[in-house]
Amino acid sequence: MGTAGGGGAALRLSGLHGYAAEFSPYWPGRAACAAAQYYGIAGCGTLAVLEQKGAGIVLLRSYDWNDGLFDVTWSENNEHVLITSSGDGSLQVWDTAKPRGPLQVYKEHTQEAYSVDWSQTRGEQLVVSGSWDQTAKLWDPAVGKSLRTFKGHEGVIYSTIWSPHIPGCFASASGDHTLRVWDVKAPGVKLVIPAHEAEILSCDWCKYDEKLLVTGAVDCSLKGWDLRNVRQPVFVLLGHTYAIRRVKFSPFHATLLASCSYDFTVRFWDFSKPNPLLETVEHHTEFTCGLDLSLHNCGQVVDCAWDELVKIYTPSCLAGPV
Repeated sequence: MGTAGGGGAALRLSGLHGYAAEFSPYWPGRAACAAAQYYGIAGCGTLAVLEQKGAGIVLLRSYDWNDGLFDVTWSENNEHVLITSSGDGSLQVWDTAKPRGPLQVYKEHTQEAYSVDWSQTRGEQLVVSGSWDQTAKLWDPAVGKSLRTFKGHEGVIYSTIWSPHIPGCFASASGDHTLRVWDVKAPGVKLVIPAHEAEILSCDWCKYDEKLLVTGAVDCSLKGWDLRNVRQPVFVLLGHTYAIRRVKFSPFHATLLASCSYDFTVRFWDFSKPNPLLETVEHHTEFTCGLDLSLHNCGQVVDCAWDELVKIYTPSCLAGPV
């Protein structure tokens, strides 16, 4: 069990470099981390399931895979089930009620599966994955093969995220400099946004405005996009000094978001303010890749980095009323 200063907790995953961290939608203080050996270039991967206990973090379960794990998503209909995506192009289904796994493996992508996300809208249990093979795939976890493949990106796909508002709608961010919006029931792509003049590594949907998305890119900028008019971003946030690896909107505040970067920092923003940067957290010593905000504990954050550390904490800017 590890502890960290500043009211946070830390756990070292020895020999593993963190790529993604996600809070459980069921259990307060529980999170999962997808990690890889040797910075994801070679070696194996590990799914670590963690829980904050007091001032520390306890490792509840650990599962190994024969290639690096790059993303993780929790099931929305079973509190024990998670899906990871891997460098060998496969998705793995894990059950934390069981000591070993995976339960199932879905192998269709022909290159690294870099993102995976479980739909949050009621009435559907769908998973979307994004790959360096330039495709996104739609899955029903109860079916052993993909339901549909989405083609159109002209570069690797780094991020695929479901809309929390619109059933069957997801966004994808790519190395081709575009953000794309898709409808699983419609042919082709719904919307193509040339969002940056650089590779886009991450995107997310606002939890309070179904028309608003944010992108984070290699050009060190975050941009907000209103889907009703995508000619210009509705906000641009500058401050990171290297590529932005992941961005997440707050589940509690309509105009608040967090981002992490290859500049080793996590930054918190309120795009409605004249000076939008609320706080810069500098508690990692390597690329910071994974980031999530808790649905249960307002202001609680989990992050992970290539320095082998997973941290759960509340930044000072979120500790009181925002």
